[in-house]
Amino acid sequence: MEEESSHGCCRTNTWRPLKTRASATVFVLFAVVLLSGVFLSWRDVPSFTFPGAAIVETTTNESSAQPSLKTEFPLQCANATVKQTCPLDYPLKHETKDIYAEVCPEYFRWIHEDLQPWKAAGITREMLEGIKSTAHFRIVVHKGKVYLDKFRPAYQTREEFTFWGIVQLLRLYPGKLPDLELMFQCEDRPAIKKQDYQGSKATKIPPLFHYCGHHTAFDIPFPDWSFWGWPEVNIKPWERTLSAIKEKAEMMPWKDREPYAYWKGNPTTSPSRADLLKCNDTKKIDWKARLYDQDWGREMAEGFKHSNLEDQCTHRYNIYIEGIAWSVSQKYVLACDAMTLLIKPEYYDIFSRGLIPMDHYWPIRPHNKCRDIKFAVEWGNKHPTQALSIGENGRRFVAESVRMKYVYDYMFHLLSEYAKLLKFETKVPPGAVELCSEVMACPFSGPIRKFMEESMEMSPSDTLPCSLPPPYEPPELQAFLKRKEEVARQVETWESQHRKDSKRRSSSWWSSWWSRIFHR
Repeated sequence: MEEESSHGCCRTNTWRPLKTRASATVFVLFAVVLLSGVFLSWRDVPSFTFPGAAIVETTTNESSAQPSLKTEFPLQCANATVKQTCPLDYPLKHETKDIYAEVCPEYFRWIHEDLQPWKAAGITREMLEGIKSTAHFRIVVHKGKVYLDKFRPAYQTREEFTFWGIVQLLRLYPGKLPDLELMFQCEDRPAIKKQDYQGSKATKIPPLFHYCGHHTAFDIPFPDWSFWGWPEVNIKPWERTLSAIKEKAEMMPWKDREPYAYWKGNPTTSPSRADLLKCNDTKKIDWKARLYDQDWGREMAEGFKHSNLEDQCTHRYNIYIEGIAWSVSQKYVLACDAMTLLIKPEYYDIFSRGLIPMDHYWPIRPHNKCRDIKFAVEWGNKHPTQALSIGENGRRFVAESVRMKYVYDYMFHLLSEYAKLLKFETKVPPGAVELCSEVMACPFSGPIRKFMEESMEMSPSDTLPCSLPPPYEPPELQAFLKRKEEVARQVETWESQHRKDSKRRSSSWWSSWWSRIFHR
């Protein structure tokens, strides 16, 4: 507004002698030439870079013709005879170019709900230390650096890629995360049961970070390790996998895919998965499902030739079902753009509470799997436009709202809000190890090293984290949950009515047939 008033409403056409105007014109032309020379000379001055850093050209926006210089910090591994240490050249702070941040996706609002148990009284040192025997490790962020205090090993490389993700968060947003301490557990099921913290214990709930949550537990959901890769089963980092799935799915139009529901996985991890296999095509009933047992031992021996996630977008419908607890497979199932048949889960991860039935997926009842799957497939084949729309909405949700930028932003806001609750001074415990990309990746080789390099953040972000939306108001949250329940019940009603109509038509057919036979 100030610029408008000084050059718009207040400008006057004051007469000036011709000589003065000419002098001013000459001065302006001289200034332009002079500044152009200075600019060209400046372009020849070498820029300062940190040791080991690289300069790459980027553009600030699509319409910008001039590229800007961005400093990258590749992995700096010492030779085998020298102990690997963290380099000193990576910046501990970085000023962003943008001063405005976009609003985070809606599911970020669950951060407030997950931290609600500690909003009133905060988190004490005693609460944190009381959960040490249950946790796998402690993470400390102190003065822009991250430290690890490890208690016991976790399954496969879950913990390594969880550490890696936190290290990349600090590389992406250096200096922006507050000091904090947290405890983390890497098992499948949540550990802090609500029933154990009633009455006088309600103010002593230990905060434990985990990969999933449950309505009967206090565990705080955090992005799972597979976003950065799961080398034991050849699942590559999320961005690369998402791109590969999209490319392969576009090669086969939805109408040309197999008109059945597809699932491939390990059926031994839960009774529900074993029960799902009963829905396979049988001689008596075709439940419209094509289900396959994934033999991981054989896959490992054969070099994972038959388990590439991008090769599994060949059917119009894909099934998601939990394993021991939640499953990392949910994001890959949704990414395929087939209509997801989601068997009602008990557990939730960071984004799944943002999914809406009949918008992002078709709900399936756990105790009525086969009938519900059959009905969903038959409905979708009769209503291909609607089925394709549901599949595309699910794909768009994970491709846009769960891209890595938002995964890091979720981590940033979750940890920042958590840090506000701490009622003690952060300290680095004796024996804790400073973590950085070099200390973590350089000792490894093979797929672990490869996945870490592929998912490594090379430069600080020039954009701010997205803006955290406010908490749900209680009536608002209840209305949201009620809406999801009502939609799921409506689908159940459709299936029940369809079954009754089918029985009526079948009964009418048999009566007509018997009548014709009897009256011959």
